[in-house]
Amino acid sequence: MRLGIFGGTFDPVHYAHLLLAERCREQCRLDRVIFVPAAVPPHKLGQALTPGSVRVEMLRLAIAGHEKFTISTSEVDRGGVNYTIDTLRGFRQSEADAELFFLLGADMLHDLPNWREVERVCEMATIVAVRRVGSPEPDFACLAHLVSEERIERFRQHAVEMPAMGLSGTEIRRRVRAGLSIRYMTPRAVEKFIETHGLYRTDATPG
Repeated sequence: MRLGIFGGTFDPVHYAHLLLAERCREQCRLDRVIFVPAAVPPHKLGQALTPGSVRVEMLRLAIAGHEKFTISTSEVDRGGVNYTIDTLRGFRQSEADAELFFLLGADMLHDLPNWREVERVCEMATIVAVRRVGSPEPDFACLAHLVSEERIERFRQHAVEMPAMGLSGTEIRRRVRAGLSIRYMTPRAVEKFIETHGLYRTDATPG
């Protein structure tokens, strides 16, 4: 079993998230992609987030009908700050026979050496760096002093390319606050959920 682990705030989930997951599933031959919404990401301390249960519900709406996509609420259930190493250890316990692949944008590679127990992260899961068409190849040089060249070569072999979409949760939230359309930026069911529940209309996080 080849499992892709895709963490993020997903505030809200949008089509770039979904396409990234699908391209990784296809190009890395993943049996499942598991979306893991964060409770409080270490790099977003102090930032207001929509409650985890609401972000989980938007994810459920977004991936409904895709038999290879699932959601883990492990980080939201634990609450507080969660670190990737702890999440991977949880999957290693629950999916002992699975091969883990950790999905992230190639632009995040430069920060990877600052993650908690990054050496163990790189041992426990294959890092799948996703780059947009037209952007440079992923640069794994930042990991050279942390993991073996053989491991880095494996990461290179599993790098994924996807079209540039120019979507972000920040832009979607800004447009909602401004009363602008978010049609075709996120699945229709998510768009209607945001509208029905009055999400992102102000800078305050919904309760």
